[in-house]
Amino acid sequence: MGADVTTQGGTPAPPPEPEDVSPAGDGAEGADTPPAAPAARKGRRWLRVLGLSTVLLLLAGTGTAWYLYKQLDGNIKTDFRTANELERIQAERPTPGPTSAENILLIGSDNRGNGNTEYGKDSGTQRSDTTILLHLSADRSSATAVSIPRDLMAHVPSCTQANGTMTQEKYVQFNWAFQFGGAACTIRTVERMTGIRIDHHLIVDFSGFKKMVDAVDGVEVCVPKAIRDPEAHLNLPAGKQTLYGEQALGYVRARYSIGDGSDTQRMNRQQDFLASLVNKIRSDGVLLNPTKLYPLLSAATSSLTADPGLDSLGELYDLVRSLENTPTSAVRFLTAPRQPYINNNDRDELIQPEANQLFATLRADKPVGVSGTTDGTPKPTAPATTAPATAGPTAVAEPTVTGSGEDGKSRGTKPTPVPSGGEPTFPGTTADQDICGKAQ
Repeated sequence: MGADVTTQGGTPAPPPEPEDVSPAGDGAEGADTPPAAPAARKGRRWLRVLGLSTVLLLLAGTGTAWYLYKQLDGNIKTDFRTANELERIQAERPTPGPTSAENILLIGSDNRGNGNTEYGKDSGTQRSDTTILLHLSADRSSATAVSIPRDLMAHVPSCTQANGTMTQEKYVQFNWAFQFGGAACTIRTVERMTGIRIDHHLIVDFSGFKKMVDAVDGVEVCVPKAIRDPEAHLNLPAGKQTLYGEQALGYVRARYSIGDGSDTQRMNRQQDFLASLVNKIRSDGVLLNPTKLYPLLSAATSSLTADPGLDSLGELYDLVRSLENTPTSAVRFLTAPRQPYINNNDRDELIQPEANQLFATLRADKPVGVSGTTDGTPKPTAPATTAPATAGPTAVAEPTVTGSGEDGKSRGTKPTPVPSGGEPTFPGTTADQDICGKAQ
């Protein structure tokens, strides 16, 4: 037995408290936490370093994204001259249509400067090689792109030239307006022709078109016959194939080496190409994939001139995203109803009343149908607005529509009956059509 422990004065001392042997962190109230082991302290330091690194990477990523955004945004050139000119003649313009509907004039410029000298001599002027009136419905359920022939005879108003002088009002071919009066004169001519108020305009030159095609890794086309055209930089076999920048541009611009050499056939080819491009962008998920979207935006913005209301990347992106749910079957391409000009078969004139009915339908933001024949040759159909108000299919007595065939001779095509109350239908195509003519 051990000796008794006593306090001074002989009183027995209380036994010592039992030693706390509970492991640290057992939750016992009042328990002291022993010092952390060196390994634990080192682990917590690495966690703090990792957290700080993550924050820095996020900040760096945000900075990079902001830099890229500003770079793309800065690529877009603003057309203040056109805006000022349209403001000056504001009282002459049509009244705006439905608030949320958009009418955008797309102008493909054949400017020979800015790296485009290989396509011809730079004379210091531009011509509208391609002009498309794009109507976006208010609810974005459809988009209708109407090509306006560059050789179409049109009433061009008196316009301000680049040197400040005024042109004379003339009845001349349509692309004269852009050559001498720029985008403002083109917009005024389209508004006078259609009665449609143009909300925005975009001008794209040759180099921009090539870059956009390359950015989506080429666009598929269907070539009926082999093409050999050194002037258009084309050497293509017949059949389905993918075209890239230079070849794609030559394909949509070539005129005399393909088909009957008419501007009408070239516009049909351009519409098919654009439909294939839209389908490629939609099917590849470009709009939702930053790695695919950035090259496309970079290509588009680097050669783009826009009005002040559409000259920022944010505005363009919002516009494109608003069409995200528009079905490809409702993205339609057609040409303003035309026929050879009575006084010059090398020029076009509008077919009436079909042309005015098309423009009235777009002004009212109503749907437009398109159709084509099985051999790929568009076949006109009479707009339903001309049909008697009776139930069931009704034949519409309209004048015979004349146009140029592939042999260069005149031909007549009678309108096809359409159901009363249905949407007016015109020759054209949709973005869901296969490039070789079969619906996808």
